[in-house]
Amino acid sequence: MRPQIGDLLVRAEGDKPGTLIAAADLKPGDAQVIAWAIDPKTKLPRDGSRLNQVLLLRFDPATLSPLTKTRAADGIVAYSAICTHAQCTVTGWLKDRQVLHCPCHESLYDPRHDAKVVGGPAPRPLAALPLKIADGKPEVAHLFIGKVGMTQPTM
Repeated sequence: MRPQIGDLLVRAEGDKPGTLIAAADLKPGDAQVIAWAIDPKTKLPRDGSRLNQVLLLRFDPATLSPLTKTRAADGIVAYSAICTHAQCTVTGWLKDRQVLHCPCHESLYDPRHDAKVVGGPAPRPLAALPLKIADGKPEVAHLFIGKVGMTQPTM
């Protein structure tokens, strides 16, 4: 099941996998944190599919586009971690350009402008996951907006 309204977020990797993410953990301009949504009732992560992975980043809210601001919480934005080109995980961060980088085929996404494609073969932006802050933690405020992953070719 994809992230649901009311889900919290936990680290998917790094030195503290499975730990709950607080808004204070995310610093403006830092690289993305790869996360799983977690059901707050069962405490189980929604990690049954890599298509559920989420990227979290924080920016100065004044640098976000108007649409991105509506989906952000205190400058924190969330997107699907799955590239829209070939479904690789978007693990790169080009700090000097403030863009996400997919290492498989070099697609670039601007997270301050609704993760629009700014380079490479990706055909469309990453799906956005609107957030709100609850008890100092980012919480899912709406289901993914946009399709997660690549579009299957039609025959």
